Amino acid sequence: MPNPVTAGTTYAGEFAGKYLAAALLSAPTLEQGGVTILPNVAYKQVLQKVATGNIVANATCDFDASGTVTLTERVLTTEEFQVNIQLCKADLEKTWQISEMGYSSFRSLPKSFADFVIAHVSAKVAAKLETTIWGGTNATAGEFDGFKTLFLADGDVIDVSSPLTTTLDATNVIGEIGRMVDLIPAALYGQEGLRLYLSQKITKLYVRALGGFGASGLGANGTNNQGTQWYTNGSLSYDGIPIFMANGLGQYNMVATTVDNLYFGCGLLNDKSLVKVIDMADIDGSQNVRVVMRYNGAVQHGIGADVVLYGV
Repeated sequence: MPNPVTAGTTYAGEFAGKYLAAALLSAPTLEQGGVTILPNVAYKQVLQKVATGNIVANATCDFDASGTVTLTERVLTTEEFQVNIQLCKADLEKTWQISEMGYSSFRSLPKSFADFVIAHVSAKVAAKLETTIWGGTNATAGEFDGFKTLFLADGDVIDVSSPLTTTLDATNVIGEIGRMVDLIPAALYGQEGLRLYLSQKITKLYVRALGGFGASGLGANGTNNQGTQWYTNGSLSYDGIPIFMANGLGQYNMVATTVDNLYFGCGLLNDKSLVKVIDMADIDGSQNVRVVMRYNGAVQHGIGADVVLYGV
């Protein structure tokens, strides 16, 4: 059966040529290189971990093995997902698109509406992937285990000690970010790929904090004495470490690690934006139109000891 299409229209005029939908969460984690992408993973990908002991010894004339090399692995297992939507062209005939559908009894789906559906479904999938990458749980339909779920299950991950606050505001956010930075391992600090992954809420609070208030030592006018006008969607950093706003992170969550320690695996990368609109008229004679999409994906981290988690 087609999905219900409610045509709640009252305006007796021409179609404006615009389709409207609620704003969707942007997906920067994949679009802006927040993680390492592993394409062409049909099902599983093995991530090999290499650990060495103390390999430096005093010199001798002979070969004397110093230290050990331990090989372990972590497996990234992708899961398949799909989008299946069906609608009836007869429902669209009752709205203002009918002039675009032609005059035959075998009407076609309006191109403007088909284009909108393709773009909208792609954006919905991207938004869902963004939240799943960071906070997903495999037990929830349409999700795989996200990074936070994996971090909480990994005893090697460095957790910011309690108390963690759910009352973050502009007066304490700088100190809370600092608590996470203080726990970054010495071997990780200063690496080019090191990032502070902040939720959108914490990022906004940090921007506001830098806008100025006496408690943070920035003065009443904040950064460059510009007050709340200082920020124009540019880059952010903390103690020189680049900040990556991860929209999918829970509002009171932060992560510190390197880009090459976080992995997203998928089949064809294009699958997550490949939407097919199938007119069923030539297949079964119906007026139905099906919108389908299939993709697979999963995330995995490499070294747990190279991750700091602020996880409320």
